[in-house]
Amino acid sequence: MAIMKKYSFKLISSLAIIIFSIFFAFPSLFDKNNKLPNWWSKNKLKLGLDLQGGSQLLLQVETEKAIIEKLLTQAEDIRTELSEANIQPESLNLVSNSIIVKVNNGEIEKLKKIVNTNNQLEAKYDKGVATINFTEQFIREFQSSVILQSLEIIRKRVDEVGTNEPIIQVQGKQRVLVQLPGLENPDRIKNLLGQTAKMNFRMVDEKSMSLLGEKKYFVGSEILEGDEFGINYIVKKRIGVSGDNLVDANASVDQFNRPIVSIRFDGIGSRKFADLTAKNVGKRFAIVLDKKVISAPVIREAIPSGSAQISGNFSFDSANDLAILLRAGSLPAPISIIEERTVGPSLGQDSINAGVISVVIALSLVLIYMLLIYGKIGLIANFVLVINFLFIIAWLVLLQATLTLPGIAGIALTVGMAVDANVLVFERIREEKILGRSKISSINTGFDQALRAILDANVTTLIAALILFFLGSGPIRGFSITLGLGVVSTILCTMIISRLLINYFYTHNSNRGIEI
Repeated sequence: MAIMKKYSFKLISSLAIIIFSIFFAFPSLFDKNNKLPNWWSKNKLKLGLDLQGGSQLLLQVETEKAIIEKLLTQAEDIRTELSEANIQPESLNLVSNSIIVKVNNGEIEKLKKIVNTNNQLEAKYDKGVATINFTEQFIREFQSSVILQSLEIIRKRVDEVGTNEPIIQVQGKQRVLVQLPGLENPDRIKNLLGQTAKMNFRMVDEKSMSLLGEKKYFVGSEILEGDEFGINYIVKKRIGVSGDNLVDANASVDQFNRPIVSIRFDGIGSRKFADLTAKNVGKRFAIVLDKKVISAPVIREAIPSGSAQISGNFSFDSANDLAILLRAGSLPAPISIIEERTVGPSLGQDSINAGVISVVIALSLVLIYMLLIYGKIGLIANFVLVINFLFIIAWLVLLQATLTLPGIAGIALTVGMAVDANVLVFERIREEKILGRSKISSINTGFDQALRAILDANVTTLIAALILFFLGSGPIRGFSITLGLGVVSTILCTMIISRLLINYFYTHNSNRGIEI
């Protein structure tokens, strides 16, 4: 009874592996014209940039500009704290990435107290003049935070566009690598990634607008590039509502079928927006995106709902892109594209052909070798080898992993490892037969004894694959994934399917000359 249960378990497990492998691998390998039903054909292998072509962008995160912006904010905070302490500084400016504060000698101790309460700052003092900077530790932590935050926002923006299996990762200290397989025209992505997308809502300085063109500087206001009509605006520097308070943005159309962007604020933003609109009915407020006024509507009435609409000279695509930018959030630092590469589909197809040919040649030579050396029993090994190959592809499909050229190399390497496992088993069975054991006993003992050697060889390879996966990146991880899957697949297919079939054929064909 125990033997029957063990046999039934192996049979069920073998059928499960075979059905699983065929179901998930078949659409990728054999359904080239999409003739299979949708529920089946959607399970297809995703190809990397080096196989199907696409675009690669290397982005530089300008962390230095983020630090300067942070210093400007800190300078205003120091000015506020000095005012609360009844100290009027003789000067307070940002010079060469340092905050220079000059006060009376009698007030220097109060300034020191203000600076010392902030553990982000350090200062040098000389005759009433303080040179204030961020500490080295804070700068390192801030730069790391900016990179990670930028990475997440870039990922959100790319995901919103719906690109196929993008690869987005930090490269070096201040760079982000973006690979977009299948994307032949990167202009839209470049436009989305190149914008910081810092939005805010500020009042238009109506009194100063009449002096536009006569003066270049206005106290408490600034000149910003205008909307689609080329009109510049003088807007208050004070921000009424920040884009950080946005929680949602969607492209839609107004009653005249013109593209607009509908936005919604969080609780704090809703209160600020309601207060801003209630106090300024009949006046214009500017919607500012990255230092440009995209719209300056007149406030007709107070808006307490926390929802608003942005109109402008939008196309449907530009309205959708603006909504994507606002949903993903603003970048903490400007980003510049320092390298751009486009891999054409012809190059990708050449890579696919070369990879497929290499795997087919490796698989074919191995199948022929097993058939010549082990005869009829080699057919079982070949069948298991094919299932092993399909099993790896099936797992790649199920895990939504991206297959790259190094990944194909990992599959080719796995083919050799799978054959090695079969050779170990067959040779061990031969040795047991020479020692005088029966056929069934030789098979069972052969598999049991060979398992040790197979595990020794494959577990060490699996450890190497895991190290490559966690410490490597890009193509190296692709290689480690297929190699790791191949190791697990080889052990399962050899120990379950191969053992079941060899036992079955020896039990039911003992008089047909099937030998090892």
